[in-house]
Order: sequence, then structure tokens, then C-alpha cells
Amino acid sequence: MFFGGDYNPEQWPEDVWREDVELMRQARVNLATVGVFSWSRLEPSEGVYDFGWLDRVLDLLHDNDIQVNLATPTASPPPWFTLAYPDAMPVRADGVRLAHGSRDTYCVNAPAYRAASRRIVTALAERYGAHPATAMWHVHNEYGTICHCDHCATAFRAWLRDRHKSLDALNERWTTAFWSQHYSSWEQILPPRATQYRANPAQLLDYRRFCSDALLAHYLEQRDILRVHGDQPVTTNYVMAGWTPLDHWKWSAVVDLVAIDHYTDEPGDGGLAQIAFAADLARSWARGKPWMLMEQGVAAMYTPERTVALEAGEHVRRSLEYVSRGAAGVLHFQWRASRGGAEQWHQGMVPHAGADSRVFREVVELGRTLSALPPARPPEAAEVAILWDDEAHWALQNPALPATGLDFRVSVEQAHRVLWQHDMAADFVHPSHDISSYRVVLVPSLYLISDEAATNLAGYVERGGTLIVSYFSGVVDPDTRVRLGGYPGALRDVLGVRVTEFQPLTSPVTLSDGTTGDFWSETVLLTGATATATYADGRPAVTRHQVGSGTAWYVSTRLDPPGYAKVLALAGVMC
Repeated sequence: MFFGGDYNPEQWPEDVWREDVELMRQARVNLATVGVFSWSRLEPSEGVYDFGWLDRVLDLLHDNDIQVNLATPTASPPPWFTLAYPDAMPVRADGVRLAHGSRDTYCVNAPAYRAASRRIVTALAERYGAHPATAMWHVHNEYGTICHCDHCATAFRAWLRDRHKSLDALNERWTTAFWSQHYSSWEQILPPRATQYRANPAQLLDYRRFCSDALLAHYLEQRDILRVHGDQPVTTNYVMAGWTPLDHWKWSAVVDLVAIDHYTDEPGDGGLAQIAFAADLARSWARGKPWMLMEQGVAAMYTPERTVALEAGEHVRRSLEYVSRGAAGVLHFQWRASRGGAEQWHQGMVPHAGADSRVFREVVELGRTLSALPPARPPEAAEVAILWDDEAHWALQNPALPATGLDFRVSVEQAHRVLWQHDMAADFVHPSHDISSYRVVLVPSLYLISDEAATNLAGYVERGGTLIVSYFSGVVDPDTRVRLGGYPGALRDVLGVRVTEFQPLTSPVTLSDGTTGDFWSETVLLTGATATATYADGRPAVTRHQVGSGTAWYVSTRLDPPGYAKVLALAGVMC
């Protein structure tokens, strides 16, 4: 069980390093993530390296039986790079080029940035690939920077050529006949920059896909350099947030272990439910490989408004929740709280108050608890799966939808939380995965779906599975084109319903079975299904359809948690 966190010794004089190591041993820290934001110290000017301080840090940690998760520092280029290569700075959708002064100031498609990344990673790999302290490589940090510059425009066009093969195909899939957007040459296509009114949703979605692939290419470039000089596992840390343009299924297939950064913002049981959700996602993305918590807060939760201290003992309990769901490591940001800088109020395992503090005593308690645990056992196989598709998530972030508030992640989190509240284990799966081993599959607001995935779900039901589909699912194809003939499009036949109208709600409604729906409703026509609950005017609200040996349910409103639990109970998911 790995235990530790981000260690930034370059922020401190060397006499503090020895105190750090003594305290790490006291807390039973066995893994320190080093070098995440060290590029300016490692390469103070272009092509000139200073590894002396890092040599001393790694030797010190190794001498004290602390392994190193050695990071490549490419998430934060140094000031000299900005000055020398201003065209490698990211450009926002509104055309503003960002300047140095924070982190993530780079364009992943800029040739100068890619070349500088390769140079620093090669230098690190050559020097530390065989160092006995180097147990793991941590590439970059929280990939997710999106740029709209001319370098990105060139790369985007190449990506589109590969995906669509011809302009005719692209024009058809992007529905460019609307608003006179028909393209007659590839050079006319730009990233989705700020424009007069709404952008093309197909273009927005393809750009998210492109950004995921461009960032992944940067990761793979570094991974391949590192593998030449050692056999340590290589990974990167996913930030668990809705803005990230990463296709996690695709990324997780190429990392050696899945690692997540997770910061809760709910107290009590709400925070534990968030942890269960994030941990189950990470475990599912890993698909049998190890996964670990790379970052979490220390004795605090973080909200947009403030930092809230957790109750005594709560940090230990929360950390063990990740472990109970299969985490191979529990790490933090960061080891020692910074004196200055943009995150100086981000708590550390050693807080500003020092080791004589409640925070550090709980860190010591957690380290001792983890070190005493028996070897981890794989979690028991789940009978219920929840569909997770990043592309469907991105598509539902389109600003031009029938109502604001349609949110894939919110729907997925509600489904997972209801299962969690009833002590039901759940896996996450992609719509194209083999789901035959699951007794029940939940489909929360899967707005976008491919023909192949729809066929997969229908076959699952026909062979005896139970499918529970929530509102606004199956509506568009992978190019965000509406599936005509009535909603829910690709899932109409298996659900035995045809929806002719969406009717967003302005206030909650009570259904015939006493449950409550809000936000959304639909005009549902039965084409084989039967209604198990109706709206006040008699329209079907929740339906059930027998298909082959299985059953497909449709929920056309946003039920409150007890209402959703009632549907799951009727479907035999829980007692």
C-alpha cells in the first residue's frame, strides 16, 4: 500500500529536508511524488540542467527507505520558455493568448513545446531511470489544457482528415448545410473559437475528441522515452472534474496504472458518496489493473467558496473508503504546506502549524493504519453496471440544448449514490463493452449513443438482462445529429416507447405511485411497453417493456432519490 504525497523540496532550504524525512518515517510514508513543478529548477535556461539538488533529494529519500514517484515537469514550463517561444502559449477561444504566471501555460500542439518536453524528459530518464529510488514515473500533471491557436488549427485539420477521410463526409456529419457552414477546403476549418452566436455542436464535440487525442500523444511520447531507460510503471493523474477533455477509457488502456486526483466538497455521508463514486470510476477504468489515489486534501474538503476542516478522525475514515474500493495507494497534495505561492492555503500533511498539530497526528494515524492492513483483496464482483461515456458527457455540455441543467455526470452520480445508499456495489462500463455478466445495467441520460452500442444494449436485454434508461437518452448519434422518428432514438425499440415532445418542468410533480419528479418530463407513447407510473394528466412517466428474456425500463423524468430507488426495487435491483 503506497502512502505519501507530492513532495516539493525545492521550495525549502536543505535543512528542512532532513526534518521532512524524519517526519515521513514517523508517518510511515513510503512514496513521495517529486518534481511535478520543478522544470525551472531542473533546466534554469534552455539546454542547461541543474540536477544536483534532485540527486541529493533522491539519495536522501532512498537512504530512508522512501520510494520516489518521479514526475516529468511538463505541466508548467519555465519563464525562459515563455520568452523564447511566445507562440507556444495557449490561446483561449476568444483569441486571448495567455501569459506566463500560473501553471499549464502551454499549447500541447506547439512544436517548440513538444521538443522542449522531449528534451527534459530524456534528460530525467537518462539520469534517474536506473536510480534505486525511482519506483514509478508520473508524467505531466492533471492533463486538460485546451488551446485554440494556429498550431491547434493545423493539428485539428490533420486529425479531422484521419477521422472523416473526406470533406464531403465531414460536411454531412457536421450538418454544415445549416447556417451556410459548408466547407470547400480543409484550410477553412478552425478550432471552435469565440463567434457571434452558437457554435456547431458537432465541431465542439470533435474538438474535445481531438484535444483528448493530442494530449494523449504527448503522454505517450513521454512514456516511450521513459521506457527506454527503465522498467518502472508509468502513469499520469486524472483530475476528477467535468471540464477535462480526456477519454478515460482510451487513456486507461495505455497507462500502467490508473491514478486519480480527488477533492470532495460535501461533508459527512455526502463526501463518502463522492469518494465511492470516484473510486468506483477509477477501478472500472483500470479494468483489472491497479489504481491509486494520487492526490486528495489533507484533513479538509474544498468548496468553491472556502476550505472546510474535517472533523477529527474524518480524514482517516475517508482515506480508508478509497482503500475499501481497491486503491493500491493513498497519496495527498502535498507533503508540506507552502509558505507562499498560489496554493499557499492548500493544506499539507505537515501544515503551517508544523508537526505538533492535529493534522499531522492524523497523518501519522493514517500511515500506521495503512501499514497494518492485510494485503488488499479484489472487490467482489458487482451485479450492477452503470454506463459511463466521456463523449456522451461532452456532448451534453453543448450550450444549445432543450434546457439548461441537463448534465450527464449529475445523472450518473445520482444513480451511483442511490446504489451506494443501499449498500449495492456497482461497476462502470462503456456502452460498447461486454455487459453480459451484469444482472442490471443503468443508463443515466446517455444523450449520445452509437448504433453499435445501441445494438449491444438491445442484445443484452434480449438475452435476459435488465436495462434501466433515464430521460434524454439515445437522442443523437456520435456526430450529435438527432435520431429522427421520435425519441429516445436508438433505444425506442428496446424500450417499447416513442417520445414526441420534451417538456421541461418548472416545479416538481407527483406521479401516480406517489414518487416525485422534477426538472424534466416527456410525452411518452407506448409502443409495447406498459406504464408503471404516470403523470397527473395520465401520460406514462415510468415504463416497463419485456424484450426476449429481459426487461427494459424507461424513466422520463428526474426522480428524487427515493423515487429512483423505487424503480430499482421494482426492477429487482434491490429488496
